[in-house]
Formats: sequence, C-alpha cells, structure tokens
Amino acid sequence: MKATIQIGRFWSVCVGLHWSVLVIVALLMSGIGFGQLPVVAAGHAWWVYLVAGFVTAVFFLVSLLAHELAHALVARRTGQEVEGITLWMLGGLASLKGQARTPGAEFRVAAVGPATSLLVALVSGAALLLAGTLDADPLVLGVLVYLAFINVVLAAFNLVPAAPLDGGRILRSALWAWWDDPHRATVWSTKIGRGFGFVLIALGVWSLFTGFAGGLWWSLIGLFIVTMASAEERQSTLGRMLEGLRVRDVMTPEPETVDGGLSVSSFLQDVALARRHSAFPLVDEDGALQGMVTLGRLKRVAPGQRGSVALREVACEPKDIPLVQPDDPLADLLTRMNGCTDGRALVFEEERLVGIVSPTDISRAVSLQGLNTGRA
Repeated sequence: MKATIQIGRFWSVCVGLHWSVLVIVALLMSGIGFGQLPVVAAGHAWWVYLVAGFVTAVFFLVSLLAHELAHALVARRTGQEVEGITLWMLGGLASLKGQARTPGAEFRVAAVGPATSLLVALVSGAALLLAGTLDADPLVLGVLVYLAFINVVLAAFNLVPAAPLDGGRILRSALWAWWDDPHRATVWSTKIGRGFGFVLIALGVWSLFTGFAGGLWWSLIGLFIVTMASAEERQSTLGRMLEGLRVRDVMTPEPETVDGGLSVSSFLQDVALARRHSAFPLVDEDGALQGMVTLGRLKRVAPGQRGSVALREVACEPKDIPLVQPDDPLADLLTRMNGCTDGRALVFEEERLVGIVSPTDISRAVSLQGLNTGRA
C-alpha cells in the first residue's frame, strides 16, 4: 500500500495518502453531512452540512494519523525502523521494517495505538462538554459527538485479539512471553486473525442479503484481515526456515555495476543483452552508490526516449535500497526486500559493495533448507 500523495513528515516520519482515502472522505461527507447532522441540527443550508461532513472527515483522518504515529514513534524507540505511514480506504498503515526484538517491545508498540485513539476520544468528549457550556451550535456538537464515538469504536475494534489488528499483536506478545517462541506465537495469533476475518466476511455477505449496504464494508475489512494474517504467517514460517542463515550465505558476491550516466538505450544494447542479471547497482567513479536499476523499471521508459534518458534518472535512489551487512541475519532482511528494487538488497562491508541478494537467492536457500542437506 504505497502513498499516492506525500503530505509531509511528522517527527521525521514520512506520511502519505493513498488515493483510496477519498472513499472515506466521500462516505463521511455523505453519511454524516447529509444523513446524521440534518437530524440533530436541522435548519441549515445544504452546503453547511457538506462543509461539516468534510471537516468531520478531515478530523477523522487526523485521528487515524495520531493512532499510526503513536505506533511509529514507539516502534522507533524500541529499535525498529519506520518506513512511513499511509492513510487509505480502510484506515491507516504504519510500515515497520523488521520485527520487535522482545515481547515487551511488541506489546508497547501495539498497545499505544488504541490508547491514543481513546485519548483522542477523551479530548473530543472534553471539547463537547466545553462547547455545550458555551451554547455552541448543535452542528458543532454533532461533529464532536461523532469524533468521540468513532475513536472509541476504532480503539475497541483494534483491541480484538486477532492479527494483524493491535489486539492480535498484544496477544502475540503475551504468547511469545509465555512460550518463548515468536514463530509459534505468530502462527496462533494469525490463525485467530484469519478466523475473525472470515467471520466478518460471512457477516458482510449475510447483511447484504438482508438489505444492509454496510455489509460490503465488513466484507472488505474481513478480506483485508484474512490476507494480511495469511501473509504474516507465511513470512514467519519463511523466517523460521531461514533461521541461522546470514546474508553472506546466500548473496551473489561482487555484483556487476554500471555507470549511472549511461543511457538506457546503450545499457540495454551493450550490457543487459550480454549479461544474465536483471538488476544492476549504479556507482560513480569513486565507487559511491548512486542507485539501482532493474529491467522492470526500464520498461517504464518509452522506446523513443531511451537514447536521451540516463540510468540514474530512472534508478531507485540509494535511500530506497535495502542495505545490509554480510553477517546480518537473513530472516531480518525478508521484510525489507520490497519497494522499487523489485526485491533486491545490496550488501556492504566497510562501505564497500560486496554482494547483492535477490528473490532467487532467497528461494534457493529455502529449497536447500527444505531438502535438509545437513550442511551448516
């Protein structure tokens, strides 16, 4: 879930909006602005309700951002890298690199989100009481009531003990502390998560047949939970299979590099056709990393422009490339091998490029582990 629009940084955390967040805005503007507010605050022009619905949607997105920022800031304090936050159709998503190091860290990162939503609900409730004493317009009171209510619902829903919800993370931290086995804890929390997701899907389908349009929303949320829980379990199983392996065990040493000033056309004719690789790091004359190009990214360059476009113009920037050291655990790299590099990571030792890791390298390592070769 990548951001369509970057809106800025908050406490050094990059925040963006996915285009699907417009669905939330549209639903709130119509449902609140034209459905609920006219009932509790009659007598206003239609455009006033429309503005009130838009303001409600904006404040709701701010409360979602506060929820995810809390996750991100606490995760960073526990040693996890924060890739960014994206607000989208079904809420917010804080992208964290790697896993929590201890059950306690997992618990703190998970619990702070619902706690923040409850805090926002209390602030909204306090503002509601203050507005009531000042005889504010019922329209203002209606907006504050909704914000307080929806943040209580957000906190309660996220506390359901089913991964990938915050409650599932809390459950995983407890099982991890009890069993001293993070993989086993992940398997059980994700199984519960899939079960909860299927229940939501079933309720959504049943609601649609009974004429309740909101059932579609339940089904979408359930499908998202099932998908994320299944992916998390697969990731944990893969990490268990690769346990004990280091990056140096699977990397391709001494990767071929190219000059970033080379045109796309020259690269395709003189380099790509003569090599079997599909990803090439770009370095300058001093050996400093300039980026990475993949054949997948070069497809985006129109044939008529390939002679005038340099590789560095279409390459992944160094900050977007996963960088590791040879002795880093391979399992810790798995969650970072995404983004613009098409699953590649570069290996550096003492600021010198010494290797590259590709999905093929990971697949081969998994296959060899599955064969139980017996080799350490």
